[in-house]
Amino acid sequence: MWDKGTVIPFTQLQQQYALCQNEIYRYVQIRHALLTALPADTDVPEASPLEDRLLTDVMLQRATSLTYKKLINNLPDPTLKLRDKWVEEVGDMDDTDRLMALASPREVGISSKFRLVQLKIIHRVYYTRATLHRMQRATHPFCLRGFDLEGFLQTLAMIHAIEAINNSTFLNGIKLGYEIYDTCADVSTALVATMRFLANVNSSGANVESKRNYTDYTPRVKAVIGASNSEESIAVSRLLTLQLMPQISYSSSADILSDIFRFPSFFRSIPSDIFQTKAMASLIQKSGWDWIGMLTTDDEYGRLAVEDFGRQAMNFNVCIAFRETLPSYLADLTIDKRINSVLKVIRDHVKVNVIIVFLKPYLVIKLFQKAIEMEIRKTWIASDNWSASLQVASISNINKVGKVVGFMFKGGNVSSFSQFLENLEKREFEHNRLLDQYSMLLAGCSHVSEQDLYNCISDYTKGNWLYEAPVSQGSLREDFLVASVLPGFVYGTHLAVTALASAIRNLCKYRDCKKPGSFAPWQLLEALKGLSFTDGGKKIMFDSKGDINIGYDLLFWKENQNGSVDIITVAEYDCQGNVFIFKEWKRELEFNSLMDIHSKCSAMCTPGQMKKTSESQHTCCYECVSCPENHYSDQTDMGFCLPCSNRSLWAPVNSSMCFKKKTEYLDWTDGLAVVLLGLTLLGVMLTFIISIIFTRNLNTPVVKSSGGLLCYVILLCLFFSFLSTFFFVGKPTTFQCKSRQLFFGLSFTLCVACILLKSLKILLAFSFDPKLQSILKCLYKPFTIVSTCTGVQVIVCTCWLLFRPPFVTENYSLPKTVILECDEGSNVAFGVMLGYIALLAFICFIFAFRGRKLPENYNEAKFITFGLLIYFIAWITFIPVYLTTFGKYLPAVEMIVILISSFGILCSTFFPKCYIILYKQESNTKSAFLKILYKYSSKSACCVPISKGFEEPRLSVGDTCSKPSIIYTNNNCYFEQKMRASTITTKNRESVPQRKRLCSI
Repeated sequence: MWDKGTVIPFTQLQQQYALCQNEIYRYVQIRHALLTALPADTDVPEASPLEDRLLTDVMLQRATSLTYKKLINNLPDPTLKLRDKWVEEVGDMDDTDRLMALASPREVGISSKFRLVQLKIIHRVYYTRATLHRMQRATHPFCLRGFDLEGFLQTLAMIHAIEAINNSTFLNGIKLGYEIYDTCADVSTALVATMRFLANVNSSGANVESKRNYTDYTPRVKAVIGASNSEESIAVSRLLTLQLMPQISYSSSADILSDIFRFPSFFRSIPSDIFQTKAMASLIQKSGWDWIGMLTTDDEYGRLAVEDFGRQAMNFNVCIAFRETLPSYLADLTIDKRINSVLKVIRDHVKVNVIIVFLKPYLVIKLFQKAIEMEIRKTWIASDNWSASLQVASISNINKVGKVVGFMFKGGNVSSFSQFLENLEKREFEHNRLLDQYSMLLAGCSHVSEQDLYNCISDYTKGNWLYEAPVSQGSLREDFLVASVLPGFVYGTHLAVTALASAIRNLCKYRDCKKPGSFAPWQLLEALKGLSFTDGGKKIMFDSKGDINIGYDLLFWKENQNGSVDIITVAEYDCQGNVFIFKEWKRELEFNSLMDIHSKCSAMCTPGQMKKTSESQHTCCYECVSCPENHYSDQTDMGFCLPCSNRSLWAPVNSSMCFKKKTEYLDWTDGLAVVLLGLTLLGVMLTFIISIIFTRNLNTPVVKSSGGLLCYVILLCLFFSFLSTFFFVGKPTTFQCKSRQLFFGLSFTLCVACILLKSLKILLAFSFDPKLQSILKCLYKPFTIVSTCTGVQVIVCTCWLLFRPPFVTENYSLPKTVILECDEGSNVAFGVMLGYIALLAFICFIFAFRGRKLPENYNEAKFITFGLLIYFIAWITFIPVYLTTFGKYLPAVEMIVILISSFGILCSTFFPKCYIILYKQESNTKSAFLKILYKYSSKSACCVPISKGFEEPRLSVGDTCSKPSIIYTNNNCYFEQKMRASTITTKNRESVPQRKRLCSI
């Protein structure tokens, strides 16, 4: 160790000389001596992690002092020598200093020198570290984590349940015995105790015989109750499975233990963690939280808890912001560093105000103490491990950590156990070391207040009173024990004992079980499977996985008037129905108060919005976007917007409900409809006025030249055409939809057919082409033309109404409005109807255009041509406008076109005649009429050349008319004009041929 003024590190010596790790004890002792004797400027290496631990680790220091004390008290011969050696090596030291060194190595006055002396003396007796470890575990009556009052009460509950069965006739003379071991929440210690259980019945040690077949093997015990935590139970169950020894745990809740293939001999009197995590997820959802943190131990139980809750969180749309782990034991070197790191993570996650904690009570204590220092205040959801821990609840200033909500196994009637505790001091126990410890601790804490008593008992390193107080010196404070009873803890132990007793009773009905070898553990295991029994009038049974699903109690930690914390039951959780059951309405109000706590990654989306997942990997982190048009959300935090259920509903952007669409149509009160109806009435009135004018002047040349009775047919058709526009206004009905097209189509077809007839007459009257005139004479059949033209349209409309008639429909193309309109049924039929009218109009237009050069003031063909041009322009414009227009004004488009067409025919055909009748009466006489015709005939004769090849003889005037006067026949005029010699010169006679004229007048 000493090389030229330098102290060589232990790691170098270990590699050079192949030293064992346990030689670190001697190395530390010698180095301490060297450093004491050598000058201050000696080059000293930095302490290795193990060396540093020997000098600084509190748990190892405590173990060293307690082991040394046990060694001094239990070794008779070397005691005095060891005491003398202590004084010799330590130096000048009084009894007070020595007692402080032995009892409380954490005190400031205890230096590293004292600790090293303790290690040195221990090492002289036990030369290896392994021996020291075993010695400390086997002889030390206290666990390093402190005195577990809950575990102590569970021990008493087991004793009470066994004694109650033994003192009754339940097993008919069979007595149950027990051995209770404190495993200190350590797997290794639990396995040592398990080996003793599995040892042969006649064996006094922990030696288990290795056999291929354990059928006839009789172990020391028939069944095991425990362990208290899942990690121990997993290890113990694997060992007990070798002999199929039944194991019933009262608080190991890991879901993995429900696997009957991996743990066939495991049972438990509580529900699986799968129900606890489901209850937690349900609580979080009902409270409106979705962004939570999670703390677990770095062991199998913690990992399984994270896995179980992760599955439940997905089902309830809950996101875990962070998952942090802490070492399982306080002896871990990194415990303080990890706690500080975890609390930093909690502080950094500002939006996380709810944290689930799957930790053991002593870890929660250390965590909360540090959280109080850092002023971290959150809502903590406690697992069954510590939700009812009075040790945690009695921490100083525990209210500063925030609100604590937890789940505990549902309790039962524990009144008999309370009576048992009240008479505890009167009972005698041969070997109950835990009771002795409790008595000593209680005596040492007699000076503390009532609210600090729990903490004082839990911490057995307060002073030298720890080993000085005998059991008989003080009361056991039964009232304190009764007040500390948590039904959820002790009831599970009671059920475990009752289940074993019921299985033994069923097994021993037909056999004598008073001998140890009367049945094997595997037979008791078979009796437990599917076992059902009654406890307190309630039927209890193991399910197919070996669990008893008694449910959970929801616990709240509430501050009382004294400033301490009371743990109250707010509700019961039904595992099967996934519901919280409240017995008082005040408790339900307390439960609902959790909704006031905000723990969400994103702000709540209001109705009318939906969640849009952001770039985060968590679905709980999102943005709120408005619902699009015709979609809505009626609840908060909806993941999607719902479409309006049918097309008659609509919703604006960011809507929380759908509204009924407004039904619209071209109403009678609409402005445009009023204007168009006014024009319609104007057209009807003009039609009547013209009819009256023509009737009063029926025998005048103008009226006769207009066609006479044929004019009335045209006027009647225009009247119905005007009337058809009334069917386009108002709420559409099936009758309206059918009538409006039928009225217009037939009336306007008849009108165009009559105009076509007039055009043929004009062309026939003024055509000079003999061949064309011959053809026109053959075609000119008035009744046939009108009937045929109109009949075709009748056939088209009839087929339309029979096969694809128009009907009322609702147009949903507009977002907020339903347009009530007429669907034409068959667009083809509608097009054929209009096309047919257009075809007739086009033929009429051709004929009228050819005969447009009539006498002035009587040029009807010219006006017909003009009226048909208006018709064509209107309907050619109608096609694109009709196809591109939608809404309630679509019928108005067709109304406008009908009115334009009707007014065009009415004005161009009848207005000039009425003008002559009313304002040029001198032109409406026979003489004026003949004079105009003569001028037109003379002008036409001068302009017509005579073909040389034309040899057909001309007819004289006498060949056509019998009198040199005008003759009216069927509204056609044949006339003969006698030429006076005085008025017609010889030159004129030679240049103007004799003409015979057939005209339409």
